[in-house]
Amino acid sequence: MMNKVVVITGCSSGIGLTTAKHLKENQMSVCATARKTEDVKKLKKIGFDAYKLDVTNNLDIKNTIEEIVNKYGKIDVWFNNAGYGQPGAIEDLPTKALREQFEINVFGMHECTIQILEVFKKQGYGTIIQHSSVLGIISLFGRGAYNASKYAIEGLSDTLRLELTDTKIKVITLNTGPITSDFRKNATAKLQENIDIENSRFKELYHKGLKGEGKKVPFNEEAMSVAKIVHKIIVSKKPKPRYYITKATYLLGFLKRILSTTMLDKILLKI
Repeated sequence: MMNKVVVITGCSSGIGLTTAKHLKENQMSVCATARKTEDVKKLKKIGFDAYKLDVTNNLDIKNTIEEIVNKYGKIDVWFNNAGYGQPGAIEDLPTKALREQFEINVFGMHECTIQILEVFKKQGYGTIIQHSSVLGIISLFGRGAYNASKYAIEGLSDTLRLELTDTKIKVITLNTGPITSDFRKNATAKLQENIDIENSRFKELYHKGLKGEGKKVPFNEEAMSVAKIVHKIIVSKKPKPRYYITKATYLLGFLKRILSTTMLDKILLKI
């Protein structure tokens, strides 16, 4: 197998960093990207070929792609991993916060996708891995912004996969459940930043959630669960178009298929 050149967005910590390390250990040329300059420096310090890439900055994306192609002559895989979760009930959610959620999770991913597609079409091949979520399949109370962004990713990715059937470009979706990372810590910060907790009718629920920060989450897995699936996709001759990751995704995906909306709602309200 020829050496694979893999670009990963959002490598400052968690899933992105773990996946980058795992692929590098498996002899792949990993181009790790991060939004902040200090994170790029840290990535370089631990031995990565690292690039500054803010997915909301079109020029960052363009420059990163050009630098990598000039260095390696190709890009085999692009992993759209960057993103975050904005908690809060929809009635408490400022439109500005919803817009910011979409700017990074959806529009940033989309811009990366359409730019890397130009490279892949010239090469005649390539793999795009889209990081969705179990919340792209089902919705949870108080997660409206994040749910909506992941549902949007599902629609864009499913459509793109259909539109590329006449090419050798693959589009693969990951539906990841709870994973150990900075995701929940960052979400808590966004809750406090954008939600008027004290004037909400859900104030007690918000405070309960803040107090419970750091507690064990059912079906939680380590970031390596995602890293191993990404590796499996890259080395497979015929990867599947979709991968469920964590038992939570399998369970909730199954319940979504077999239960009525009313029954599913009753279960989701208990989570």
